[in-house]
Amino acid sequence: MRHSHLFANVPSTDYLGFWADQTLQAKTVADFVGLDRREVARVAGVSSASVRWDQKIPREVLDRLTEIAVVCSLVAQFFEGDGVKTKLWFQTRNPLLGNLSPRDMIRYGRYEKLRRFVMDALVENGIPVPAAVEVRIEDRGSGAPKEATAA
Repeated sequence: MRHSHLFANVPSTDYLGFWADQTLQAKTVADFVGLDRREVARVAGVSSASVRWDQKIPREVLDRLTEIAVVCSLVAQFFEGDGVKTKLWFQTRNPLLGNLSPRDMIRYGRYEKLRRFVMDALVENGIPVPAAVEVRIEDRGSGAPKEATAA
């Protein structure tokens, strides 16, 4: 049994600069996809007043934006690192996605379905299986970074 696809859920390279200094740049992800504070709150299931971009970012916001960042980076991998094409793909309605844009799928809470579409398309197109991306997420209790693998 071949397990190489087991690691295909994370990008091989940080093409879009979302993990500068090994820490997720949450605001950069939201801006790239075109999500305002209210939309970020909705997709993360928190109040818009609680959305912030500093070290006290709510765990729910950080988790959801990490998931979105991984999908964006996988699409960028398909486009060989072209950020302009990647952003355009997220903004453009797609007949294979029910004539919704990937951005709208995220906004309407259909992130998981979008992720599955992206993963299937990468496998179908023979995109090289990437290695894991190590990211650092600040441990909110101690302020010390801890290692995690984006998934």
